Amino acid sequence: MADRPLTAGEKALWQKVIETVEPLDKASVKRIERLPVARRPQELQGPITAESFGGKPGTAVPLREQKPVPTRHGLDGGWDRRLAKGMVQPDVTVDLHGYTLSSAHGRLDGALQLSIAAGHRAILLITGKARNDDERRREGGRGAIRAAIADWLAASRHASHIAAVRRAHPRHGGAGALYIILRRRR
Repeated sequence: MADRPLTAGEKALWQKVIETVEPLDKASVKRIERLPVARRPQELQGPITAESFGGKPGTAVPLREQKPVPTRHGLDGGWDRRLAKGMVQPDVTVDLHGYTLSSAHGRLDGALQLSIAAGHRAILLITGKARNDDERRREGGRGAIRAAIADWLAASRHASHIAAVRRAHPRHGGAGALYIILRRRR
């Protein structure tokens, strides 16, 4: 909240919270009345239209006429061969067994941050084997961490440092583990 002022809606919501709880410190209640309220800039006071953002929107291109966006594979053939043969020795191993979803997400984020800072290239991430959706529902959530890993890595603040994610060699856990290959520092 120190980064920006509260909007009028946030200020009203915060006032309701204050009214429903008994504060430990009565002085903090007085501070809410002094908090500034965010205002819209003068040039955006009217209705928001495409012209508000600098022009009219472009026309849509039919799907048949669109060209595929070139995707970067992330690894060269040498890396892929060494990973497939189990010849890559991970710099660090992160085991997420026994973690809840939220604690596993935090553990993964912290491990990525430390590995990037240390200049590691290969992380072995042990997640356990993935289950299909019916099995996961029936067994009370088993395999939920493995199912969420791809989304976590794609949305991670460290996504730009990740070159590739590959299934681990049986020597390192097979279907129950992943290699996360980090980009080289430049």
